[in-house]
Amino acid sequence: MDDIVVQKIIRPERVLSGPWLEVIASNLDYHRATFLWKCEGLSEARLRQRPLCSSALTLLGLMRHLQGVERAWFQRTLAATPPRFFPYRTYVTAAGDEWYDESDPTPARDVYEDYLEACEESRQLFARVTADPARLVPNPEFGDTDVRFVLEHVVEEYARHVGHADLLREAVDGAVGE
Repeated sequence: MDDIVVQKIIRPERVLSGPWLEVIASNLDYHRATFLWKCEGLSEARLRQRPLCSSALTLLGLMRHLQGVERAWFQRTLAATPPRFFPYRTYVTAAGDEWYDESDPTPARDVYEDYLEACEESRQLFARVTADPARLVPNPEFGDTDVRFVLEHVVEEYARHVGHADLLREAVDGAVGE
């Protein structure tokens, strides 16, 4: 068990009705836990595995990406503070996007701890940066948007990448679920 990076994950219950911000916050935590659930019980080698010939995606690469999602949207966009990104190795894709290089030697446990820290930083900022959901924030990717759009976009990022994680996990070791 020493080589297992992500131990047992318990997904939280979601808030199904009530104030919109409580519903969104609980859904974010649910998706964060669901992503980690897809990584549960795997060794560093399995998290780094590229199980699909048609894709360079790995579960560890998605974990690196999602810490960036947390920090970019909550810290840079909503809190207007410079995020503290871990210096992972990156490259620029043919489309001009920056992506995390799978050859990055950072140990998987460190990536996992960094991801957990990024999520906690977002939780700590949540009440302050969502006090006015109609507040407009500058957004170089989409143009000026309100806080609600940014929160929905973060949920969208998780939905897309949890789907990727589901396929990757099944290809790594056959594990399926929901």
